Amino acid sequence: MSFPDISADLKAAMPQLRGRVLANELLGPLTWFRVGGPAQILFTPADEDDLAYFLSKLPKETPVYVIGVGSNLIVRDGGVEGVVIRLSPRGFGAVVAEGDTVRAGTAALDKRVAEAAAVANIGGLEFYFGIPGSIGGALRMNAGANGGETKDVLVEAHGVTRSGEKVTFSNAEMKFVYRSHGVDPSVIFTSALYRGIVTEPEKIRARMNEVQQHRETAQPIREKTGGSTFKNPPGHSSWKLIDAAGMRGFRVGGAQVSEMHCNFLINTGDATAHDIETLGETVRERVKAQSGIDLHWEIKRIGVP
Repeated sequence: MSFPDISADLKAAMPQLRGRVLANELLGPLTWFRVGGPAQILFTPADEDDLAYFLSKLPKETPVYVIGVGSNLIVRDGGVEGVVIRLSPRGFGAVVAEGDTVRAGTAALDKRVAEAAAVANIGGLEFYFGIPGSIGGALRMNAGANGGETKDVLVEAHGVTRSGEKVTFSNAEMKFVYRSHGVDPSVIFTSALYRGIVTEPEKIRARMNEVQQHRETAQPIREKTGGSTFKNPPGHSSWKLIDAAGMRGFRVGGAQVSEMHCNFLINTGDATAHDIETLGETVRERVKAQSGIDLHWEIKRIGVP
């Protein structure tokens, strides 16, 4: 499937644009599941100023989506109408650790931010070492693992509104809740400032080793997967509910519930986005029937079937 090519019109309306504009660019290769159709427009801004300029000139009726490294994302097979914005490490990947703070662009990998903090003897961000995403997604989802969450260490987040205005949000203004936040979803986060605690390097490294060992022994990190599929319901673990419903190893087409960790879906090699999403919905139905509990997607899904 392909969409009408609007790239020439966009470029003509934005003569000072410095970023890259591609029409009908496949998104599947940019996701960990390796599935999905094209973006009508894939825009990679040069930097924050370029992003703000692009958004200020983009017609207001044009849908906008943002993707990071694609570690927590299903792009549907029909592709994504409108504009998909992907922040690159070149323009949004800087990480600077100083004193007890770390400033990071939202294209920086969570793991890299944890490593930079460790080198600077800043503790408190070790949990990021076990999250396979980027800082943009961490802000969007209040990402957490191994007893830590983004809300515990964030000082402020910077972003750009749909109209191209640069904005800053304090921790309180982010209105963090479990795996989400209260900021207007159209805001595109561009950088974040964190504060940790100056700590002995041996303690930081020991904690990071614990986080890594947990990932390697409990999660299918070498598969085509998307991380945790469903949020944990209050008082419950999603994987236990899925296991109790008899769904461990269950398959739909080329998609399978991981044998290692039931809250992970994997592409066994030839899955479509439809296979994966159908599998997830089947899991939700079986868990509801078995336990009466509704599971809610943690993985983001975009595009048309």
